Amino acid sequence: MGDYIVRATAANNQIRAFAATTKELVETARAAHNTSPVATAALGRLLTAGSMMGVMMKGEKDILTLQIKAGGPLEGITVTADSKGNVKGYVGNPNVILHANDKGKLDVAGAVGVGFMNVIKDMGMKEPYVGQTVLQTSEIAEDLTYYFATSEQVPSSVGLGVLMEKDNTVKQAGGFIIQLMPFTDDEVINKLEENLKKVTSVTSLLEEGHTPESLLKLILDGFDVEIMETVPTQFYCNCSKERVEKALISVGKKEIKEMIDDGKEIELNCHFCNKNYIFSVEELKEANRVIMESIQTISAVSEEVSAHAGETMNAEEENTDTLKKIEERMKVLVKAVSEKNTQN
Repeated sequence: MGDYIVRATAANNQIRAFAATTKELVETARAAHNTSPVATAALGRLLTAGSMMGVMMKGEKDILTLQIKAGGPLEGITVTADSKGNVKGYVGNPNVILHANDKGKLDVAGAVGVGFMNVIKDMGMKEPYVGQTVLQTSEIAEDLTYYFATSEQVPSSVGLGVLMEKDNTVKQAGGFIIQLMPFTDDEVINKLEENLKKVTSVTSLLEEGHTPESLLKLILDGFDVEIMETVPTQFYCNCSKERVEKALISVGKKEIKEMIDDGKEIELNCHFCNKNYIFSVEELKEANRVIMESIQTISAVSEEVSAHAGETMNAEEENTDTLKKIEERMKVLVKAVSEKNTQN
């Protein structure tokens, strides 16, 4: 079976849990971006987290974006996921090479550096939800644990891991997110804390042959675990030449005209999947034509709006004059009635 996410509950719904195996999607990302081992590990951790956090959302069109903006040589990470298990992402500098950390592991924290994590949830509302937290360790899992506790007020434990082969391909990748509901009993909390202390590393458990289901049973040992849903997950980018063309049109008339004047085709790159799209001079001319038509349409609409605004102002002036005349007539009538009453 390929990559998938398991959603479960335990302890009479006092605990909700997610676990995932993501070896294939992380390898797809590595191959697409040609990332170094430490860049693969960092990107793979955030992709794994993003895939699980994506399926937490309920709306079919909901979109989650995770951004790490930090000062390390990796130059940031961006991951986007939907509620169906699709996830994509990239790093600023895929070629980072660092010495191992003091534990002999890939130095993800050193590559990421000091900075912030943004969590953006677009759920079809007027404005998206945006949460921001300072990176605590830059190891990503601990930073997400801190985010859930401070921004969403949900006590959580996040474990993420990516293990590399000697040829720099992905050997194992996966993770878990365990969350406590507001009404959780102290007894349940204490038991869960004891279980989590026994968990060494996600990659070690995956290497031992653990699946997402057995991973949750290990972490939630002693609780009644109920598997609620299994969701396939994959690295998927929905870019297309049409979408890229829209981005091209948005750069503006002057810039496109300069490209046309150069007389050469141009190549545009999708950051998320690293796919390149080539646009010929003829296609650039067509994009320029679309811009000109849009400008003309906007101009025509603007003139029409101005004309209506003028008509409205004239009508308002006429109404004001009419009201003044009525007011004057009323004053005359009131005065006449008053004089008649005085005579009587």
